[in-house]
Amino acid sequence: MGERYDEWTRIRNGQVRIVIGARSAVFAPLEDIGIIIMDEEHESTYKSDMSPKYDTVEVAIKRAKTFNGLIILGSATPSVVSTYRSEQGIYKRIELKERYNQIALPKIEIVDMREELKLGNKSIFSRLLYDEMQKCLEEKQQVILFLNRRGYSTFVSCRECGYVMKCPECGISLTYHKAENAAVCHYCGKMEPLPKMCPECGSKYIRHFGTGTEKVEELTSSMFPDYPIARLDLDTIKLKGSVDKIINDFRKEKTRILIGTQLVAKGLDFKNVGLVGIISADVILNIPDYRSAETTFQLVTQAAGRAGRGHKEGKVVIQTYNSDHYSIQASSEQNYKAFYDTELLLRRSLMYPPFSDIVQVIVIAKDEQVCKDGAQNVMEAVRGHLGKEFQNNIFEPQPLLINSRKEHYRYYILIKCPKGKRGKCLSAVEKVKKHINTGKKYQYSVSVDVNPY
Repeated sequence: MGERYDEWTRIRNGQVRIVIGARSAVFAPLEDIGIIIMDEEHESTYKSDMSPKYDTVEVAIKRAKTFNGLIILGSATPSVVSTYRSEQGIYKRIELKERYNQIALPKIEIVDMREELKLGNKSIFSRLLYDEMQKCLEEKQQVILFLNRRGYSTFVSCRECGYVMKCPECGISLTYHKAENAAVCHYCGKMEPLPKMCPECGSKYIRHFGTGTEKVEELTSSMFPDYPIARLDLDTIKLKGSVDKIINDFRKEKTRILIGTQLVAKGLDFKNVGLVGIISADVILNIPDYRSAETTFQLVTQAAGRAGRGHKEGKVVIQTYNSDHYSIQASSEQNYKAFYDTELLLRRSLMYPPFSDIVQVIVIAKDEQVCKDGAQNVMEAVRGHLGKEFQNNIFEPQPLLINSRKEHYRYYILIKCPKGKRGKCLSAVEKVKKHINTGKKYQYSVSVDVNPY
């Protein structure tokens, strides 16, 4: 905090001309902003999910306008909203249509893992990926394996009754980590010992299922024992300097195979990477979020972009159980337009952004029934303020997937707010929020997030 304050003071005193930083740098107290550059503008981390819940792009635009400055949003896979705004003339689009070194894009192949299963291959490696890895390593090139799921196994479940271990604090399923021999919450970090018997039915058939980067590392080591392997994910970079060591070892070719989550997919530039293997392109596709296809396209495209960055053409193998999905097909062809056109049709028909703003009204209480009833009351109050034109756009309260504190329950109401109606919608929500949060008779409170992730 002291270092942050020192930097802020230097900026405030006019000792600084250029500010480099993450999301909060958009608030840097510069007196005259000429330009704001946001790299990887599509990243979800530009949206703060803690109060104040701001969108960095919106803040950047407001700040740049104040000084008659310029804002540049850079991305190889722009968000659907940004591309739509460029089509509407709100943004000016500038395209780079080829790689800076003129090298051709990598050759990409899709493997349907359903066919692998039919042929008796139950491994997480398809035959094609294994063969390509062998060939690449023998030619003294390096390999990157990408799986956007850390840990050893993705969940712990009972095969007898279906019980799934969940975090008592957050309510989301726990991930098994072999190194700690514990089930870990990837939201709050809480660890739970692995039970010998199911807490629900007493069965001994409780075990871990699914695959994470830790398991991929173990299996890769057993299949390619002669080649040094490293893993780059949130679990391996906890110690200071560990990121630099992992990346430098790979750059110096001390490591031949690098396994990782989205940390390896973005921005890394290694000249000797001949192959990128995407272990499962379906991980993000199955997240219950209207942006899941967009995020899948972005991550797969960016991961594929790590191959062939030197003088040789690279190769990419995408493994999936959903080979016909438009986002998988488009990413395999590096065809942003094909993805965008299909995605925009779906967004328009379902009235998702950019054709609306999603307003999430969250009701928080210490008692679950109070929270549930409070959410119902809030929904009715908002409906009353907004009238008939919003009747089909306000959805029934649902429990929040993640409850960040054990002593609180959270229910949310979603409102699809048509373009041009945002002011009216937020005004109505604000009236209800203010009435409840300042009233002493209510046992619950209300918070609001616009276009949440």
